[in-house]
Amino acid sequence: MNEDQPTHVDDKGELTAAIGQQERADAQPADSEASTPSLLDQMGGLSGLVATTLPIVVYVPANSFFGLQAAIVSALVVAALVFVWRLVRKETLQPAVSGFLGVLLCAFIAWIIGDAKGFFLYGIWMSLLYAVVFVISIAVRWPAVGVIWKGIKGDGFGWRRYPRARRYYDVATLAWSLVFIARFVVQNHLYNADSTTALGVVKILMGWPLTGLVLLVTVWAIRKADGIISQQEDNNAESDGNAHE
Repeated sequence: MNEDQPTHVDDKGELTAAIGQQERADAQPADSEASTPSLLDQMGGLSGLVATTLPIVVYVPANSFFGLQAAIVSALVVAALVFVWRLVRKETLQPAVSGFLGVLLCAFIAWIIGDAKGFFLYGIWMSLLYAVVFVISIAVRWPAVGVIWKGIKGDGFGWRRYPRARRYYDVATLAWSLVFIARFVVQNHLYNADSTTALGVVKILMGWPLTGLVLLVTVWAIRKADGIISQQEDNNAESDGNAHE
């Protein structure tokens, strides 16, 4: 998701705490639970998500005033500074590396095309790809949010045995799908209209603010699903214990 990867406007502490509650204390030792990264951590943290918009904030005005080459250089410099800043803060390495490489790829596309709007081309089509993958995952009953979340926790795929839990993961996956579709439709329209400045503004507005909203839906759905799974597993364990008596 990402979409990812799964970009939030909520308080970092409150949001991280809400997500962290998905780890059941009776399912893992305390030290294992503490070491399991939260969903927000996997996405680079609140500061990391906000920092991903900085190259765009610099790129658009630099292109307007100084041209494409200056805009590309400015975006790469800012991306490099953000990357170093993340390393100094000892943040999760994967989001830092992927963030820098993402800006590098976008800048390369803009340079190859010779047009500033090319900087946004990769993100536009990746939104469509994510939307297709997430919708298909619902159709085949492997909702992407459930797969990603349980993959992070290392719980396997036993959760698919519980249709009620899977439906909550479907809801979260559908919410992400709608965000990806909206991003593609709006940004692709602006791309075709050669509205580079508007595209940059919309890219930011449909970035971490929208992700913050859909993450709230995701947290709610995950808590509901995990609660159902926990209850079902407890009931199964109790039934097995009674059968052995």
